Amino acid sequence: MAWFLFSIMAAFFLATADALTKRHLGHLSPYAMGLGRLLFTLPWLFGALLMIPVPALDPVFFYCLALGLPLEFMAFMCYMKAIKVSPLSLSLPFLAFTPLFVILTGWIFLGERVTPTGALGILLIVTGSYLLNLSRVSEGVFEPIRAIWREKGSRLMLSVALIYGITSANGKLAILHSSPVFFAVVYFTLLALLVAALAPFRGLGTGDLRALFSPGVILVGICMSAMILSHVMAISLTHAAYMIALKRTSVLFGVLYGAFWFKEEKMRERIVGTGIMVFGVFLMASGS
Repeated sequence: MAWFLFSIMAAFFLATADALTKRHLGHLSPYAMGLGRLLFTLPWLFGALLMIPVPALDPVFFYCLALGLPLEFMAFMCYMKAIKVSPLSLSLPFLAFTPLFVILTGWIFLGERVTPTGALGILLIVTGSYLLNLSRVSEGVFEPIRAIWREKGSRLMLSVALIYGITSANGKLAILHSSPVFFAVVYFTLLALLVAALAPFRGLGTGDLRALFSPGVILVGICMSAMILSHVMAISLTHAAYMIALKRTSVLFGVLYGAFWFKEEKMRERIVGTGIMVFGVFLMASGS
């Protein structure tokens, strides 16, 4: 059950990194937020690389990098903007749609079919997303759904979930053709270098750069590094669907951070809705 522990660790550290990013970098542009979040992962990841052997690599590994990095960059920028513009309790729960998109892409590209249990999980995820805005129902039965599309962070995080539905499978393939820690270090190092290389063209000021070197941002880097290493260790030990489902408990941690750290409003309906969404994710994983 080591994969279970690693998956829960990945969920906790991801939610903590999200909360710390919003707290210490939320006043910056989404690009500067992303740059700070990635740069301070590098010392910890490089330290891990020094302790592992370089595995034998084949063309599949490099094909996975070429496909995954542009998609990861797009998802990462959308993720940062969602955290900045919306409450954590309204944006993070939509990461629960990632396994749903994995099922859809599996049906489109591989002809895989959803089991009855998986279909029930999908229904619960949709129901939970409706309940996130239940207080709007007095304005009309469809108002909670319309509220999702009006909330920019919710729309952005749905886009992230869709992209992650592709990159999760792509990353698992790359791990199978390398090793978990080696892939994590190489993949996120290249992503960080890509973000840093484009920084001069994003109009970052000296104030932005000074803000990136604060104790809070270093904590973000530590949590992100711990999340990355926990993620790749977990996904290398079990089926991707099971691992991603358990990791999506991060949305519960994130909503709790929104309640107790950021004092966000209407938390009862958001906690209930998020809990139902997470339960739906577990059902989809058990039915896969």
